[in-house]
Parts: sequence; C-alpha cells; structure tokens
Amino acid sequence: MAEPAPRAEPARFDDTAEVPRHLGSATRFILHHAARWRWHFGAILLLVLGAAGCAVGAQYVLKLLVDAMAGPREMNRALVTVVAAFLACVAGESLFWRLLGWVVCRTTVGVGVELRLDLFHCLSGQSMRYFAENLAGSLGQRITGTAGNFGALTNTVVWRTLPPSIDVLGAVVIFATIDRVLSAVLGVSVVAVTAGLIWFGERGKPLHGRYAGEAARTGGDLIDSISNMWTVKAFSARRREWQRHEARFRREAEAQSGSWLYLEKTRALHDVALWVMAGTMLASAVLLWSRGEATSGDVVIVFTLTFRILHSSKDLALSLVDMAQYVGFIDDTLAVIGQTRAVHDAPGAPALACTGGRIAFRGVGFGYGHGHGRRALRRVDLVVPACQKVGIVGPSGAGKSTLIHLLQRLHDVTEGEILIDGQPIAGVTQDSLRAALAVVPQEISLLHRSVMDNIRFARPSATEAEVQAAARAAHCDHFIQALPEGYDTIVGERGAKLSGGQRQRIGIARAFLKDAPIIIFDEATSALDTESEVAVHRALTRLLRDRTVVAVAHRLSTLADFDRILVVDEGRIVEDGTPAELRRRDGAFARMWRLQADGLANDDVVGAA
Repeated sequence: MAEPAPRAEPARFDDTAEVPRHLGSATRFILHHAARWRWHFGAILLLVLGAAGCAVGAQYVLKLLVDAMAGPREMNRALVTVVAAFLACVAGESLFWRLLGWVVCRTTVGVGVELRLDLFHCLSGQSMRYFAENLAGSLGQRITGTAGNFGALTNTVVWRTLPPSIDVLGAVVIFATIDRVLSAVLGVSVVAVTAGLIWFGERGKPLHGRYAGEAARTGGDLIDSISNMWTVKAFSARRREWQRHEARFRREAEAQSGSWLYLEKTRALHDVALWVMAGTMLASAVLLWSRGEATSGDVVIVFTLTFRILHSSKDLALSLVDMAQYVGFIDDTLAVIGQTRAVHDAPGAPALACTGGRIAFRGVGFGYGHGHGRRALRRVDLVVPACQKVGIVGPSGAGKSTLIHLLQRLHDVTEGEILIDGQPIAGVTQDSLRAALAVVPQEISLLHRSVMDNIRFARPSATEAEVQAAARAAHCDHFIQALPEGYDTIVGERGAKLSGGQRQRIGIARAFLKDAPIIIFDEATSALDTESEVAVHRALTRLLRDRTVVAVAHRLSTLADFDRILVVDEGRIVEDGTPAELRRRDGAFARMWRLQADGLANDDVVGAA
C-alpha cells in the first residue's frame, strides 16, 4: 500500500485577497482533496469493484449450481468446479472487504487531517474584524464537523453507494444472458428511480443547509456561554442563559426535524418504486420459466439478485440523500470560512526589511463599519524615528488603540499609508511585518498550554535559560516558580488559572523574548500593582534601549522618561512633545497629569485614614 499523500504545507502561508479556488464550493473542495489522494481512492475503487464483483459472481455461480443439479444426480467434475468457484467468490469477497476497510481507514483519517489544516490556513488569514463577527466555538466546530462530514461522505460512497451500483450493473449484464427485455427493464427502472431520488434530494438541500447552519451557530453559542461562565454567574444569568439556549435548541430541533422528515419522504417514495420494480421483475422471470424460455437457475438468480438489489438499493437511496446532507454542511462551512479576506497581501509582496524601526504615518484615515461611517482616525501625519520611545495618551475612544492596530495591520487604512523604514506596510507580507513587532496588548490572551510554551511562543527556538531570563526581566519568575509545576504548569483556557497581573507579566516576558526591533505596548501595565509596575518599567527602560517603542498608557507616570508623548483626541493628534514640554504648555496633557496627580493624592489620604 502506498504511503499517505505528502504533507501540503502552504507556501509562505499565501494571504492574497482571493481564497484558493477549491474553497469556492463543496464540489470543488471534495474533488481537490480526492485528487490529492487519487492513488488511495483509485485503490478503494478497485477493491470495491473486486468485492462487489465477487458477490455478483457468487450469485451467477449459484445459478450454474442450480442448473447442474437439475440434471442427473451424480458428482462430476463440472459440479465440483461450480462449488469451488462459489467458495472462491465468497472468500474473495471477504478478502476484498477487509482490505477495503484498511485502505478506507488510512485514507479518511489522512484526508481529515489535510482538510482541517486547509480550512485552518484559510481561517487564520482572515482579518481581526472577521473574528469579532464570528464565534470562535462555531468556527472550530465547522472545521471539525467538515472533517467528520467528509469522512462520512467517503464511507457512504464506499459502503453504501458503490456496492449497490455495481450490483445493478452486474444484474443488468446477467439478465441480458437470460432475456434482453428483462435486462432493459431493470436498467431503465434503476436509472429512473435513481434520477428521481437525486432530483428529490437536491430539492431538500436548503433544508439540510439550514440545519447545518443552525447546528453550527447553536454549538458556537453554547461554547461562548461555557467559556464565559464567570460572567453568567456574576450577573445571576443562569436562568436567562438557559432560556436563551432553550430557544436556540428549539430552532435547531425544528431545522433538524425538517431535514429528517424530508429523508422519510424520500424513503417512502423509494419503497413504492422498488416494490413496483421487484414485482415486475419477478413476474417476468416466472412467466419466462413457464414458457420454457428460462431455466430454474435463471429464475433463482433473478429472485436472488432482485432481492439483493431491493435490499441494497434502499441503502443507495438513503445514501444519496445523506450525501446531500454532508455536501450541504460542507457548503455552509465554506460559505463562512472561505470568505474573501478583508486584509490581504499584494500578489508577490516581498518581506519587510526592518533595518532600524522608523515608523511614518502619512495622511492616515480609518473608519469602522461598512462605508466607514464611524471615523476613528482623521488625516494623521506622524514620524517616529528609529529607537525613539513614544507614548500615546488620550481619552477613551480617541483612537489610541486604532493607531497601533493599524501599525500591526490588523485592519487596513482607508486613506493614506503607513511605512516602516520607508516601506509601505500594505506592500509587504503580513507575517514579515508582524515578525518585526513585539506586542503586549491590554488583555493578554494565553494559550491553554504550559507557562514555558506561552512565553516561548514568541521565539520557539529559545532555550529554557532564555525563557527564564525574559521572565525575570518581566518580574514574573518568582510567581512562576511558586506554581504547582513551575514553568510546566498549564495556565488554563486563555490563562484562566492566573490573575490578570500574572497574565500581563507573562505577556511582557513574551515580548522581551521575541527581541523585535519595534515594541508595542497597549496599556501593558494596566493590570499590575504599583510596585510591580515600577519594577517592570525599570526593566523596560533597560532592555528596550535600542528599540523603537510605541506605548499606549493610561497612567501618565509610566511615560515620564519617554522621549515623546502624543495626545490623541477624536482621531487626531492634538499635542506632540516631550513630557516636560507638554506639562509646560498647560494643554490637554497637563490637565490629565494634574487630574491623575490629584487622584493619587486623594488615594493616599484615604489610605492613611
């Protein structure tokens, strides 16, 4: 048996605008992966032909046995040969089926791995706005479900569609040796019934597609509630969530019932059609025998093959409808995951050559929503020289985070351009751009892995000593060592086993380890206590001396020794200068400084009391 198809790693993780063509429809998707495993599927077809051929051959040998036994009652060479042929057909059928099971297992498992990687590759190229609009649980369920449906489709074709089809073809050939009219009637009947079932099955695809969509949305919503159980409990919302899920489950059940009952209608029509066909075939065989135009063996084989076709064609009919369900589910998944990417690489885009870390915004504007109705940034012009440390402050919703999101190219600007070392970031690959950036967001998202794996995620080649050095620099080594398994402790989903401040420090350690030329902090120390913040800030000053740093901060004191401060308000930069200069100007920054200073003083008075 040939080895599994070679791994299909996407070249440079192509992130151009158009998703691969084979993700455009379920048919192309299925044929694409079948073609990649064509030798396996070819072997499957040959084994099915062999097994079903042996089964039909055994029926024909049974006819010869009946005809031979209709003569003189004596053991002769012909009779022995017929019995041996019958036993050989039975043994051959069993051998072919067992080999088929082994090959089908290897094939479906291998293809399931490939197509999930294919879908994940496409999904990971979508913009962050896409993930904000789609539930993570639903997307994951769609990918997993597609693999399951592809496997179910393969098994349906192999075990329930091809064998009865070969039975019918064999019966048509054998019946032709008895009576051509009988053969023609069988062929026409089977084609008519199959065509009718396909037509009827196609009419049910919207019902199956609706059920697939409802199931994916319901599953995703359920996972969302489970992953946010703290919020559910904190706001006494268990009953409300139960009621909301009850409504969703009932909508899914209604869609499932519609799909299921349509299958029952198909089964009923199929049963009627086969009853008429079987009656016609059996009556014709008996009539031919009564006229002396058919032997007893002919009548036996017509009876056995007709009942075999009756039994297996029910599987065939149901399998055709089931296949429509599987294809409908895959189509529904591709419609969601295979969307055109909002943020994409230009064809043939080169990698970013980051030589110093100089950042420039030229007339940058950006708006959220369709038609860009809500303007978050308005004609921003900004130059950050290499190795300069720039702080960004301003009221909530002023556009601070939008600036750094655009720098990471999580969204594309709607006007103007952003450059790093003179290269427009829209013209280089996204992966090379982000490789030059180390980011610590306000809300640190950790993977459900060990502490060591989470920090090392920034640089997989880092040694344990380098990971621990980064942790010490971020002042998190002491609490990591105190965890039950130290650096091997699993942090839980999104870091749920750690406090907010602990997650924040691990995120900072991860940024230290990456050692990128440009460092971005988005409220990176907001979850730290004052003592830890001062210690981390000192480490930042020491370790980021030769880096370009852009930091969004709420606590202005953390930016006191930065080279430059930008004050952003209503999508514009309203002040720009050193901390000392801005305080002397007595503008927006000076007012914020005084407010925070007064707040700290009041906190000290309350603490003393």
